[in-house]
Amino acid sequence: MAAVISANKTELLAIADSVAKEKSIDPAIVIHALEDALQRSAKARYGQENDIRAKIDPKTGEARLWRVLEVVEEPENLFTQIALHDAQVRDKTAKLGDFIVDPLPMIDASRIAAQAGKQTILQQVRDAERERQYNEYKDRVGEIIIGIVKRVEFGHIVVDLGRAEGIIRRDQQIPREVPRVGERIRSYVRDVRREARGSQIFLSRAAPEFMMKLFAQEVPEIYDGVISIQACARDPGSRAKIGVISRDSSIDPVGACVGMKGSRVQAVVQELAGEKIDIIPWSPDVATFVVNALQPAQVAKVILDEEENRIEVVVPDDQLSLAIGRRGQNVRLASQLTGRQIDIMTETDASERNQRLFVERSEMFQTELDVDETLAQLLVAEGFTELEEVAYIETDELAAIEGFDDDLAAELQNRAAEALERREAAARAERQALGVSDDLAAIEGLTEPMLVALGKAGVRTLDDLGDLAADDLISRENKAKGIPDGLLRGFGLTQEDANRIIMAARAHWFAGEDA
Repeated sequence: MAAVISANKTELLAIADSVAKEKSIDPAIVIHALEDALQRSAKARYGQENDIRAKIDPKTGEARLWRVLEVVEEPENLFTQIALHDAQVRDKTAKLGDFIVDPLPMIDASRIAAQAGKQTILQQVRDAERERQYNEYKDRVGEIIIGIVKRVEFGHIVVDLGRAEGIIRRDQQIPREVPRVGERIRSYVRDVRREARGSQIFLSRAAPEFMMKLFAQEVPEIYDGVISIQACARDPGSRAKIGVISRDSSIDPVGACVGMKGSRVQAVVQELAGEKIDIIPWSPDVATFVVNALQPAQVAKVILDEEENRIEVVVPDDQLSLAIGRRGQNVRLASQLTGRQIDIMTETDASERNQRLFVERSEMFQTELDVDETLAQLLVAEGFTELEEVAYIETDELAAIEGFDDDLAAELQNRAAEALERREAAARAERQALGVSDDLAAIEGLTEPMLVALGKAGVRTLDDLGDLAADDLISRENKAKGIPDGLLRGFGLTQEDANRIIMAARAHWFAGEDA
């Protein structure tokens, strides 16, 4: 028996040492897993009801088993408790609350790995390995790391990082790039997190940050902070745009990134499987940056819509296809780079639209203000688009228009005010016909035209409006996500206005509560 025990001691220490080295974890963790497995095996032999403990000496490999019994007055569980008088037979000093230890014969430890205990050991070792990987790589998020392609599973690339494995998911790979098993691969550490299954280290070759880090490696000025990459947009494997700025006026940021005979940018292009890269000077002026971002297309005019966070770009007729790019790639990347929606139209389209709007606004002023065509067109030419602009502008500013005087300005303002009152009355009648309640109409900030728009959408009471969210009132249409325009999108409401209106509609819900 002594030979068997000795062999088991050697085997236990050998298992702990080899597993710890292979998985790069603390041998104490493996010893603890072996103790747990030995304890489970002992319970299977002596009975699951017993409180059995196991201990392995990490230096000698000697394993011990014992059963623990709690000393009580009247035992309720004979497997884990012992009466006080019985305990004192074994140990005269025993008292209530003490524990009596019964040594147990050692089982054949060599059977542990072959029985259920093996799964316990493997699971604890896997858990320890994952924890070690997490602690080692959690602070490396945002770095570029080099590994070796180990295998490809369901389109995902598993990368051997030496002491861990990372994964490049299909959507984070460069399209049409097919790394071979055993090939060295460079990637960006996107995320490191604890996962019950699979890899903890998530890598990417498609992230814009990967390109930015590559440029930092190739361009010393970026690494030193003299040149900064302010924005980056990628269509992985096809084309990319980066916006750069220099903190030193004597250094050209674009030239520094391109390098002598294009050496620096070509090094990045080769790493990204031939992805074409447009290096653009970044500018704090949005209009200037948009013009740069749409290169190589020429831009004739840029119109900013701050409220809608959109940009309207007018290009010469022969530049339209170049500005849009193949399958919309150029304008899409420019939009990602600037963070704004970009609408492109030709000079011909812009001219036709402006002419149409000029005619529509002129006819509106003719009808509403009861003026002739020449005067209506003059107002439009001066930049007036709505009756409110005429009604509420300072009289002096209106009179300052060439050909106008104080009397004409005052008369136009009076007519504009009367026209707005007529509109308001017509909208009120329509609102009442739609059944929109007067309580809803009493909310500050809601005009009669707004109430008509709500009524047509089925919002007729305070509860109807209170059930909505601010985005339901002012959201922008997104066909890709199936989101329609908000009910009051065209009335110039801000997020704050929409929230205030919604809360005013809900106020009666809390009327009985303390402030």
